[in-house]
Amino acid sequence: MSKKMFIILLSIVFSFGALAGCGAGSVEEKSVSETENANEENSGEDALPSGDVTLRVWGSEEDDELINQIISSFISEYSSQANFNIIFEPHSESSAKDDILGDVLNAPDVFTFADDQLMALIASGVLKKVPNESEIASRNLAASSEAASFGGALYAYPLTADNGYFLFYDSKYLNEEDVQTLDGILAVCEQEGKKFFMEIDSGWYMYSFFGNTDMKIGLNDDGISTFCNWNAKYTKIKGVDVAQSLVELGKNPAFVNAPNDDFAIGAADGTFIAGISGTWDEVQIKDAWGDGYAATKLPTYTVAGQQLQMSSYAGYKLVGVNSYSPNSAWANKFADWMTNEQNQSLRFSMRGQGPSNKAASSSGEVAQSKGLQALQKQADYASLQRVGGTFWDPATNFGTIMSQGNPGGKNLQTLLNEMVTDITGTESTGDPEGVESTEETGEETTEENAEGESDVAEETAETSEEEASDESAEADSAESE
Repeated sequence: MSKKMFIILLSIVFSFGALAGCGAGSVEEKSVSETENANEENSGEDALPSGDVTLRVWGSEEDDELINQIISSFISEYSSQANFNIIFEPHSESSAKDDILGDVLNAPDVFTFADDQLMALIASGVLKKVPNESEIASRNLAASSEAASFGGALYAYPLTADNGYFLFYDSKYLNEEDVQTLDGILAVCEQEGKKFFMEIDSGWYMYSFFGNTDMKIGLNDDGISTFCNWNAKYTKIKGVDVAQSLVELGKNPAFVNAPNDDFAIGAADGTFIAGISGTWDEVQIKDAWGDGYAATKLPTYTVAGQQLQMSSYAGYKLVGVNSYSPNSAWANKFADWMTNEQNQSLRFSMRGQGPSNKAASSSGEVAQSKGLQALQKQADYASLQRVGGTFWDPATNFGTIMSQGNPGGKNLQTLLNEMVTDITGTESTGDPEGVESTEETGEETTEENAEGESDVAEETAETSEEEASDESAEADSAESE
């Protein structure tokens, strides 16, 4: 995102949040300058005020017991420094950004949220740089710190690193060599009369086929609209190459496309011996396959005559501190405590969520999780999900047709063009910008050639008639003589 566009977006979103917050009687309103000055004064380690400290904490309803336990340990640790009143308020993490921006001055002091909400929260001024950012970044996995950063600066505290996908497989049927390639998995499934599962009519999973090519998708500088060239004709691996691979997968008798919830059911009844999903399925898959349960990174797949490593989207939970909090110094201290090694390990123990903390992710129960270890292997081929809302429906429509093997036999380039046009809001033919579509040019050339050939034929016919008339006249003249 360009600095100029970021500043514009910041102004727009902040204005919206400030206006929406007007009239909120439960929180004393402050001017922006007063709040920023207070934050600067209270952000350091040595600026923790004593006296009465009230903090409101938002988190998932399922985290109620966990966060209240973390609150208790925090108060016990720092009770000699202040009188704390820390209140946990269950709140959906998926709507955290919208609800906070709708009433910034009435928002919580500390909150958990998904990483794809980061940019809007920074632009609104809700998130400021984390005071001890180098320390926080160094103790967490690099990818999770990147997800919490903008412009090289850390704006939130990494909390989890488990929202991604990888390959589950039953080692009673598949060995480590089989699962290196999608072809190998499908061959064993077909031989054993079993199935391979993947939800390719979801844009989140379908990304795995496009993500490691030289085609791109992401957010434009406005942070809202999406750029995409998955229909490209000029890249090393073209859009139609990927589409053809998806069609062939959709037609394979050993492949099943279904909603993610069906995977655990099919594993339990013996239908599936391999599938692509995430840690949320780990307990059920382990129960279904028992000693055969195994997990690893995604396989390679065949595209354009070569093997290409499948990519993935990765997501992270973060903890944010409201910069307008009257107790921002203690809010940052609590966010730090909430995301330390001890409490991330506790989160895994109580909620099964994978830690972003390096030490926590490589020891204890976490190290025994085959799913989390597979996710870390896949991390080298994973990308942050950065797409706008216009991505999902067109991707689903395209993926549905691919999963069925393109039953209508529609031209693959046309299908790709339609998807990309709907995603970007701009008509796209898959050609480089400024270059006329080769399909259209071909049609025009054919018409021009046809017209030219017709003109030549007419001229030839006229010439032949004239020559024939001249020859006849000469013959008549000779006979008269």
